[in-house]
Order: sequence, then C-alpha cells, then structure tokens
Amino acid sequence: MSEKTTYKSAGVDVEEGERFVRLIKPLVESTYAGMKVSPLGGFAGAFPLDAGAFREPMLVSATDGVGTKLKTAFSARRFDTIGIDLVAMSVNDVITCGAKPLFFLDYLATSKLNSEQASEVVKGICEGCVQAGCVLMGGETAEMPGFYAEGEFDLAGFCVGMVEKDLYIDGARVGPGDAVIGLASGGLHSNGYSLARKALFDIGGYSMDSKPQGLSKSLGEELLEPTVIYSGVVLGLCEKFDVKALAHVTGGGIPGNLSRVIPDGLLAAINSQSWPEPPVFDLIMKTGNISRDEMYSTFNCGVGMIAVLPREQAEEAVSFAGGLSEAAYLIGEIRDLDTQGPKVRIL
Repeated sequence: MSEKTTYKSAGVDVEEGERFVRLIKPLVESTYAGMKVSPLGGFAGAFPLDAGAFREPMLVSATDGVGTKLKTAFSARRFDTIGIDLVAMSVNDVITCGAKPLFFLDYLATSKLNSEQASEVVKGICEGCVQAGCVLMGGETAEMPGFYAEGEFDLAGFCVGMVEKDLYIDGARVGPGDAVIGLASGGLHSNGYSLARKALFDIGGYSMDSKPQGLSKSLGEELLEPTVIYSGVVLGLCEKFDVKALAHVTGGGIPGNLSRVIPDGLLAAINSQSWPEPPVFDLIMKTGNISRDEMYSTFNCGVGMIAVLPREQAEEAVSFAGGLSEAAYLIGEIRDLDTQGPKVRIL
C-alpha cells in the first residue's frame, strides 16, 4: 500500500511553524514595554489606543521590505540585523509626517521554514521595534515550497503611527531661506544593493570577507550594517523646532526623495561638501565606474534623513541631534526656482 500524502510531505511543516511561534514569543513580548496587548498567536493583534491623549488624531501607515539586501544576508549567512532594516524602512517613512510609531507587523515567506534562521530575523525585528519605540503586534509566516529557492525567504513590514492633525508635516510650509539639515546614515541602509553587488562582486571580484583599503571592517559587515532608525531624534526635533518637511532618503537618493516634499516654485540647493561620505560609497563608485550623478540618484551617500526648518534654528537643531548621538549637518538651503530644472540640485 502506498504511503499517504500529507501536507508535510508536500513541503509545509505545521509543527515547525508552531515551534517557531514558541521560540519567538519571549522576543516579541520584549517589545511591549509594559503595555497590555493581545497575546501572540491569535488571528489579529489588538493595540490599546489612548485616543484621549490626542485632540484630533491622525493615523499614519507605511509598508516596505529590504530589497536585495537579503541576497547579501544569504551570502553572509547572517540574519540578526536584517530585521532591524525591515523595521527601519517603514518606521522612517511614518516619522516623516511627524507621527509617533505605535506598532509594527511583519510578513516572512519562505520555501521551507527554518525556525532558528527565522528566529534570528525576528530577533532583529524586535530590536528594531525597541529602537523605534513601537510594539511588534504580530505577523505572518508562510511556507511556500517550490516558490522560493531553498534556504531563501522574503520579508515585508508594516508600521502604524499617530500624529495630531495640526502637527502633521507635509512640506507645504517650506519657503525660501529655510535650511536643509541632513542626519548621517550608517552606510547603504537598504537601497541600491543590486548596483552595489554588481560593482563590488561582479566587477570588483571582492568577496564577503574582503577588506578593501579604506574600510575598517569586512565588506560583508559593511554591507549588513543596519539602517539607522531615526524616530528618537526626528520626534525630538519636531517637538523642539519648527520642522516644515522631512524626507527619508531611500531609493532615488537625496534628489528623488527630498523633491517629494519641496513645493512647486522652490528648489533645494545641496552642498555636496557639507557632510562626510562613508568610504564604502567611494569604493562602489570607483570599482563599478559609476558616475557621481548615478551615485546620488541610487544611494543615500551618507545622509539617511533630511529635515527642513527655519534658517535661524539650523545650528541649534544640528547641536540637538548631536546631543542624541546622531550626527547632523547643515547641508543646504531652500531657494526660489529661478530656472527650469529639478527641485533638488546637488552642487
């Protein structure tokens, strides 16, 4: 008599999924910070919302992944930081509205669930939530045999925050003479990895263990440096200063992201010599024979978050960020758009 066909024999191990939930339960609960939220394992997450603390609350949401940075994690067989990136990409979008992150959810899809590997990812997600000051409400793990390559997985994240309606930041009040402040990035963050891998590995012939001249650590460590989560410094700036616009520098670089919050008729003139650029960007540019314009339109090039505020507040804002251990620089100013051309010009 032939062996019975089961879900497990088809590639989906329900018991492994249950084991995974048991492994991550204490990690997830570490993000609750004493709040009473729904227990892990239900069909949906419940978050206690103190709406009375807001006059006119607005919910703000964002979703993102980490792109082909996952390929780097697979090559290095290191998964403890990629979860921080996942949280950062959505949280950093939410805070550009001046919103406080409330809770986060994740989605992990894989060919075959490896509880230890997936637990490392969730460990990073929990660390990211702690850094962001939000709760990991839950998520979804899907086994999809035959859909993903063996040993690989994909990630998506979802963040919800809240802001007072009259404190919502959208760039509408930006005007000529305003200052542009840049907050330092920790490296590539989670964008441009397809180009970086082509330049460094395909063209340059480097390996994950290589330590090219100018880098203080291996290429693998450099490329897996997690995305900075800016919630603490950005919300502090919004509380203390008249922040008129915020831009999270992701794919599209400074020009592509800052232009999204600059009103028509204005331009942001950016001084490219006003901040120190991490050496990994110069390595990518020279190894891959990439133009400076292509670099600026693909990578953050050392600036991960941008704030626009009145010029008279610029120096104090830079000092304030530094007091929170976040390097910040006065990188440009807002001008009238006197000629046809892009809203953001890097000079």
